Amino acid sequence: MYKNKQIIITGGCNGIGRAIAEAFLAQGAKVSVIDIDKEAGEEFAGAFENLCFFCGDIAEKTALESFVNSIKSPVDCVINNACLSAGGVLSDCSYGRFEYVQKVGVTAPYYIVSLLLSRKLLAKGASIINVSSTRAFQSQADTESYSAAKGGITALTHALAVSLAGKARVNSISPGWIETGKGIKHSKEDKSQHPAGRVGMPKDISETVLFLCDNEKAGFITGQNFIIDGGMSSQMIYHGDKGWTLKN
Repeated sequence: MYKNKQIIITGGCNGIGRAIAEAFLAQGAKVSVIDIDKEAGEEFAGAFENLCFFCGDIAEKTALESFVNSIKSPVDCVINNACLSAGGVLSDCSYGRFEYVQKVGVTAPYYIVSLLLSRKLLAKGASIINVSSTRAFQSQADTESYSAAKGGITALTHALAVSLAGKARVNSISPGWIETGKGIKHSKEDKSQHPAGRVGMPKDISETVLFLCDNEKAGFITGQNFIIDGGMSSQMIYHGDKGWTLKN
């Protein structure tokens, strides 16, 4: 399906990003990853012949330009995955740290697409997937930096979908709790709070990405956000309901 297709992924050396990269590589794609984690990137590149690793901080304009300059053939799929959290008002997240998260989570995805478009490196019928989060729609306390970035990339998704009509399809995925650690045992409560009966895994996201990037299967889908959270965001919570209790 993706044999010899050109894929680029931000933050693709660990967690969900790595799962997405490995899923494309298993399909025979050529994957270029930009990530700040040099050690993980070099290990990853050494394990896969079709993987090209570029070490860089996507919050930096020059790093993004150098990364795109390293791309020599039209890109079929762009996966804007990288993001981070710097807390929020309760942990005194500074102006600089808040701005940095927005650069990684919103500005970089916009600029990568802009660079590819201006340099005619966006393949005909390309697919762009922005990894958002259910935190774009609901929050825990002290998550303003991350939540704002995810809200921004969700809005950026439908804006780009309209601007790139006829050139590329643009969608976003909003994961809920996706377990990226290894060997972690989830409690009965962790599992049962999800209507799906379990905590999410990176494969739940990578399989969705592969589907949305397929023009035959998903060619009529653009400008949409897909919540992949085991049903948690659809469940109403009331004190005393189904064992849920509020403790002040």
